[in-house]
Amino acid sequence: METMMAAVAIKDSAVVVGLQKPNRIQVSTNKKPVYFYVNLAKRFMQRHNEIELSALGMAIGTVVTVAEILKNNGLATEKKIMTSTVGTKDEANGRLVRKAKIEILLSKTQNSSDLITAARTERSANSNAATAKAANKAGEEARDEDGSSEQEAEEISE
Repeated sequence: METMMAAVAIKDSAVVVGLQKPNRIQVSTNKKPVYFYVNLAKRFMQRHNEIELSALGMAIGTVVTVAEILKNNGLATEKKIMTSTVGTKDEANGRLVRKAKIEILLSKTQNSSDLITAARTERSANSNAATAKAANKAGEEARDEDGSSEQEAEEISE
């Protein structure tokens, strides 16, 4: 049944346009913070040489911000920017509403894999240092508690 539905969908050109590309990230304004999309783009870049960021309406600013962060960190270069308008139906009125659409095609830089690996290693080292510091502090507190109970025992025996 699923294969039949896929075959029907592929014959219908309107459905083919709606299929998700494996390297496309569709950004929404109110669902996730900017750095969610930045980190998602980094993951996509590990699997694909190019990624496409796309957004409609108010989410366009978020897409531009994500692309600029990736470019400024040396992870991506801008290949192509496409803008258009898309007609969508307003659910309340049932009329056609036109929305701006942007698609930004980014390609990964030659050193992007090295930068992502270095950032991951640094984050791991910082995490290990924080864990060691917390363990040290817990050990010191345990020693302080042991010392106070020894003093109390001496006072009671006197």
